[in-house]
Amino acid sequence: MTHAPRPRIAILARFAESTSATRYAAIVTARRLAELVWAAGGEPLTMLPVAGADWSDRLRGIDGVLMPGGADINPRTYGQEIASDHVYDVDDLADEADIALVKHALASGLPYLAICRGLQITNVALGGTLVQHMEQPHQHHVAPVTFESHVDELGLSTATVQASCYHHQMIDEVAPGIEVIARSAEGHVEAAKIPAKGWAFGVQWHPEDNYDTNAPQLELVTRFVAEAKARA
Repeated sequence: MTHAPRPRIAILARFAESTSATRYAAIVTARRLAELVWAAGGEPLTMLPVAGADWSDRLRGIDGVLMPGGADINPRTYGQEIASDHVYDVDDLADEADIALVKHALASGLPYLAICRGLQITNVALGGTLVQHMEQPHQHHVAPVTFESHVDELGLSTATVQASCYHHQMIDEVAPGIEVIARSAEGHVEAAKIPAKGWAFGVQWHPEDNYDTNAPQLELVTRFVAEAKARA
């Protein structure tokens, strides 16, 4: 008996100054994130950020795009200068590659899921801004978040999830077309429906942190992978 191939999910790599396995600077994908995509039925594929990429060519055979978490975005991408000592690991190449991929994925109709920095860079790519440093960062922060809408479209069995967050920046001005669908207790944007030709959503937290103990995290990514499979 033959099995249908897993849908191929592109994850744009993040830069690391060094890793014990490589001895040199590296490109990385969080192992937990790749394992979550696999558990949801997808084939996670890490892609190198490069300048001037032809994403229509590079994404041939790719069924969905997952924009992952990572370091801070250069405030210049949203018309500001760095105004906080807490802004860290800014990399203009990473920002350029992210923004180009965001725009291509949304315009092409590829199923798209953005996580943490991924949601922030999506907001920036579409014309929004960020808070450079929160007064009370959500680092090692786990709290319930309740979706206001789109629960069925996200494949969730419940509207409330235990959101595991690790971020000190957040969306400030919401980009045109983005629909906020969940907020934290403080009122911060926690999830959004993203304007696109295809299925496209983003969350401010990290589903990979607790997908094996909080079922909705796996359900969310399983729906994303299912959308990718349906398009394949």
